[in-house]
Amino acid sequence: MNLYFRLFWLMFWRVRHCNSIGFLGTSKISYRALPFDCDINLHVTNSRYPALMDLARTYMLAEMGLLKRFIKMKWMPIVNAAEFTYIRDIKPLSKFEIESKLVGWDEKYFYIEQRFVSENTLHCIVHVRGVFVCNRKQVPIETMVKEVGFVGPAPALPPEVVKWKAFLQLKKERNI
Repeated sequence: MNLYFRLFWLMFWRVRHCNSIGFLGTSKISYRALPFDCDINLHVTNSRYPALMDLARTYMLAEMGLLKRFIKMKWMPIVNAAEFTYIRDIKPLSKFEIESKLVGWDEKYFYIEQRFVSENTLHCIVHVRGVFVCNRKQVPIETMVKEVGFVGPAPALPPEVVKWKAFLQLKKERNI
């Protein structure tokens, strides 16, 4: 239930009062680990991270100035894959930030890095691969990049994303 409240708060308050970042800028949104975000081990439960990341990516689009435009065009973001590295737990009632950044794209997917940070401590780092779809068809990456007005070559993907991308391809090939 608290995620509905957080989504409502995000869409009707935070988005209207957010900062402005560039297409390749870093978005930051703050949260507090509420008791119902935590499990019996007294830390944020693993299942809560992806839900909070969804909200942070929505906020990132708003800070980029793209959220309203993409909604109007009926472009819906779809996560294709994600990989998590948990480093330190987040305790109940702790404040933390989720830093979200588009780190690059290839011919089919865009790649986002999301970090959970509090008081200069990294708690979790996540890479997300996704696409936008419209009417059940993928929006080509070139169309997305053109729509946002980005000019120039795509940034080089970080080495860990390149290796992860190769790993995902290997999994796909071995399981066909």
